[in-house]
Amino acid sequence: MTGRFIVLSMLWGALGLALSGCVGGARPAADRPAPRSSIVAVPQVMAAQGLGGVIGSPAGALTRRFGNPRIDLAEGDARKLQFAGPSCVLDIFLYPLSAGAEPTATYVDARLRQGGAAVDQGACIRELETR
Repeated sequence: MTGRFIVLSMLWGALGLALSGCVGGARPAADRPAPRSSIVAVPQVMAAQGLGGVIGSPAGALTRRFGNPRIDLAEGDARKLQFAGPSCVLDIFLYPLSAGAEPTATYVDARLRQGGAAVDQGACIRELETR
């Protein structure tokens, strides 16, 4: 019985250490540079028409334009910025277009804050600019 207790105690201790690393060690994406890869799968870029110059913009230009994002996520060399206005939420996805390049906006999605129904991306961009 004592041997089983020791093994279980060791397992719970190891699990606790593993989980504590997940909670305290994460930093927001804005605090760490995005890794630059030498291998790039070039994303399909959304048509820029009606999106007010968002497509092709780097993260710095987008934060100057819309303010601090509500969500800033980085995964590999890709990044997602989320901005929220009074009635809509705008998600902007950024990817590098060539090896070592700074990620730029390649896709935009907009939806209502309440209910999540799709809305016109251009209208949401204009709403965010007038805040």
